[in-house]
Amino acid sequence: MPTLLSIQSSARHENSHSRDLSKELIAKLNKQGEFDVKERDLAETIPHISEKWLGANWTPKDDRNDEQKAHLALSDTLIEQLKAADVLVFGAPIYNFSVPAALKAWIDMVCRAGDTFRYTENGPEGLLKGKKAYIVIASGGVPVDSAYDYATPYLRQVLGFIGITDVEIIAADGLVANEAASLAKANAEIERLAA
Repeated sequence: MPTLLSIQSSARHENSHSRDLSKELIAKLNKQGEFDVKERDLAETIPHISEKWLGANWTPKDDRNDEQKAHLALSDTLIEQLKAADVLVFGAPIYNFSVPAALKAWIDMVCRAGDTFRYTENGPEGLLKGKKAYIVIASGGVPVDSAYDYATPYLRQVLGFIGITDVEIIAADGLVANEAASLAKANAEIERLAA
């Protein structure tokens, strides 16, 4: 059974458009019960990388001591969860023109040379090819893919960097100006993608 991994980054658990729309998308995608759905809530304890984390990460795997392995334990778990997923659904609100800090912390934890990408003579190569990603973006005022939307292109870039290039965007933007129209547009896109 293929695995669908839901990665949610909104600080809000209730009345979160990105979470609610993600749930709707997952329900539509999984209407036949064909996915083993896993969840990762980034609003709950994703730490930022530290100097010790960096030192452990740049130490060759076979040379890491127990303390270094402990610093990378969560990162290793997140990477294994990501590798095991066939389909990814990201719930990503736009905070101050970009992604929530929790999502950036997750990105820092999973973008690791030798694990999710590698350096070649032709530049970096993503190692997580063959996965499908859906990004559910919710924004009060920043139009998705506008000149001042730094979240959507950043997420496309990061996913492409680790090899995930089949990416669909479901946008609920302009929520402050016209919430009903924004949600209707996002739900129509969900219906189209899940058809």
